[in-house]
Amino acid sequence: MPPVDHSSSTLPILPSPINHSYHSERFACTNGPKLGQRTLSRMERVVTERWTHPSIRKFAPKGDPVEAMVEYTRKVILMARDNGWSGPPFDPFVLASVLKVPVTPRTEVADARTVPEKGALAIEFNPNRPPGRIRFSIAHELAHTFFPDCADQARHRLHRTEMDQSDWQLEMLCNLGASEILMPVGSFPELAGKDLSIDQLMELRKEYDVSAEAILMRVVRLTEVPAIVFAASRIESGSNHGAYRIDYAISSRRAALNIARGLLLPESTVLKECTAIGFTAKGKESWPGVSEELSVEGVGVPPYPDRRFPRVVGLALLPKASARPLETIKYLRGDATEPRGTGPRLIAQIVNDRTPRWGGGFAQVIKKKWPRVQEEFIRWADVTSENLKLGRTHRSEVMDGLAVFSMVSQHGYGESPTPRIRYRALQECLKQLAEDANSLGASVHMPRIGCGEARGSWDVIGELIVETLSRAGITVTVYDLPNAKQEAAKQKLLFQ
Repeated sequence: MPPVDHSSSTLPILPSPINHSYHSERFACTNGPKLGQRTLSRMERVVTERWTHPSIRKFAPKGDPVEAMVEYTRKVILMARDNGWSGPPFDPFVLASVLKVPVTPRTEVADARTVPEKGALAIEFNPNRPPGRIRFSIAHELAHTFFPDCADQARHRLHRTEMDQSDWQLEMLCNLGASEILMPVGSFPELAGKDLSIDQLMELRKEYDVSAEAILMRVVRLTEVPAIVFAASRIESGSNHGAYRIDYAISSRRAALNIARGLLLPESTVLKECTAIGFTAKGKESWPGVSEELSVEGVGVPPYPDRRFPRVVGLALLPKASARPLETIKYLRGDATEPRGTGPRLIAQIVNDRTPRWGGGFAQVIKKKWPRVQEEFIRWADVTSENLKLGRTHRSEVMDGLAVFSMVSQHGYGESPTPRIRYRALQECLKQLAEDANSLGASVHMPRIGCGEARGSWDVIGELIVETLSRAGITVTVYDLPNAKQEAAKQKLLFQ
């Protein structure tokens, strides 16, 4: 494997929530699926064309708006964590401060609303609502600010008394964004082993004081069970009046099935029993286009504005025998510079963006063991200052079938009052690592990168690795030194 220069892998700078001029290219679908993403079926391509709200069409003109909202919210969250936002609890008021969105209490507001203010955006909320509802409302309004025309839409909403016919689509996406904010990437790893029953999850919802959608979204990201989290709503007019349709569906890593948005559920669906907020329903069902019988559990949640009937969120559990085989991180005690196994192997490390000369942590171990790797990196960095920017990567061959993959994901070095890890940069680097590993047919080996001098959280880093590498079918082995104590570094809150 010859040295590879990834200097063309540019890390996009996340703009302020109001400036979305890059959306068209950022979320446009390419001719083929991105690494780790599935190809949309013909049915899914048809239903994604039914998004009619103008804000959504601007937000994701060619891609799937659900995926676009989740991806964009996660980028915002990683940016905020880079700036010290931490939890639990993950405070949406603090996130608003990080994003420079003023938040003001107003008792005359029903829950919360986004309003234009001096050429920017601000959020007003009712301080007399229950704390959990306030947190969700602020998170929901923050998701509204992610849309490129939010300021115009906010002005429009201030001067009308009824919702437009397609506004429910916008509200649904903002609910998704709020769920990602309240229980973000890397949070609550203990949920991975929880029982997937609607009753148990609703008890957990009370314990964590979050919405039903937030707890369901988080669990489906972590569980090893083949399951699908969905939101459905009753159609209240037109030829399909009274039927329930899927508004969105998100599959767990083990679920070898994807449910399309817009799918009409059987007339006999148990979800019709969720006629009030908090009502639950359970049953075995056969859904159109799905070959396997599903165990469906749902709960009624607040309806879309100006709608009569509650929405229903819940789980569709697949038979365990249908679970998709999936790579997970293998943890071993040992030396990451002596990777186990056979075949091509890549050793991954994090380096800083201030100097190409490594002086501490795992990079120093690499330098001492393979001086040529350090020398090649210095020569590469000296070509242009752009090469040492956050999000850049470099691969250097050690011997036939073994290479070191360096990821510029640490901002500076030395003592710092805040962690030096940069999660957004790491995410971009891991995507490039996944592409290299796939093209080479290589396994990936590393220590707990980013948790030493960079002081990152392994809960966040581990989940990013699973999402970018394991989901792409790449074997990942993480090495802890014998007798080493492993404690996830905690981000220090910048805004008290």
